[in-house]
Amino acid sequence: MDNCSPKERLSRTFQKKPVDRHPVICPGGMMNAAIVDIMNTTGHTLPDAHHDKQLMAALAADVHEYTGFENFGIPFCMTVEAEVLGSEIDFGTLGCEPKIGKERFESAADVEYKSIPQMLKSGRIETIAEAGYEISEKNSDVPVIGNLTGPISTAASIVDPMTFLKDLRKNPESSHKVLDYVTDFLIAYANILIENGVSVISVGDPTATGEILGPKMFGEYAVRYINKLVDGVHKAGVPIIVHICGNMNLAWNQIPLIKSDAISTDALVNLKKLKEEFPQLTTMGNLSTYLLQFGDSQKVETQTERLIHDGIDIISPACGLSTASALKNIQSMTQTVKAGNH
Repeated sequence: MDNCSPKERLSRTFQKKPVDRHPVICPGGMMNAAIVDIMNTTGHTLPDAHHDKQLMAALAADVHEYTGFENFGIPFCMTVEAEVLGSEIDFGTLGCEPKIGKERFESAADVEYKSIPQMLKSGRIETIAEAGYEISEKNSDVPVIGNLTGPISTAASIVDPMTFLKDLRKNPESSHKVLDYVTDFLIAYANILIENGVSVISVGDPTATGEILGPKMFGEYAVRYINKLVDGVHKAGVPIIVHICGNMNLAWNQIPLIKSDAISTDALVNLKKLKEEFPQLTTMGNLSTYLLQFGDSQKVETQTERLIHDGIDIISPACGLSTASALKNIQSMTQTVKAGNH
């Protein structure tokens, strides 16, 4: 298996087939490498690139070229779904990513259920799909990763999050109804991305952690609706990565119940231990983003080599890469993986 293309290497890794070396990727979305260093160099900048298909495609290409990550990742935030579903968005600045300005609904019981086909024509969905098409047409050997916000995090971005977390306990009927609706919307959105050339779907669900939900609700809500989304993406014949934030100890034994093609985790999680206990999992991560921002390139190289030696299948940053991260540190990470002589 010498000299796979990046797309083939990642695909073979998902399928547990032999590869020449580990893939090294940064999916985009929640784990977005559109750092200030790159944007200042190229002039393709956020927040403009959130709204312009050509700028979005150009910035995704810049990230791929300058960092050495073996993929294109779009979009560059986690607010696309919330905007379409009615929340107010603060689109941020060059150095500060978008966030929810105000959630649309006060509680799960207040959520209005609109036509999903109609909603798919609103917000930035068409822009992202067209950017995906443009990138994939020009780069057949490199995976284009389309990023979704997971079901619980999407629900908690249209309903006040503290209220929604209480609703999960106090009003399970309304909560399940909201999560069903949101997940149906996410599957439909994923299908549009796939139809436009996206070859992998990545899901970040930062609210769906064992720490926040506890083991019982993690199983009842997180596993259930993430798997519904996974099944929907698999029906389209495309692999899916799921990133779970935080310390997973409280939900450790439920991780293998998630049916994704790879599990990505925060730097807090011992991926070597996860791999040893559940060898059937394809593990992804989890180089500290704190290290990538504040460390030096030698430490980055050492920690990257440790992940490779630990048998982690896909090398990637952990949660939330800062826009202030040093490009030389990111390059140290990708070059260490590509050297391949570990």
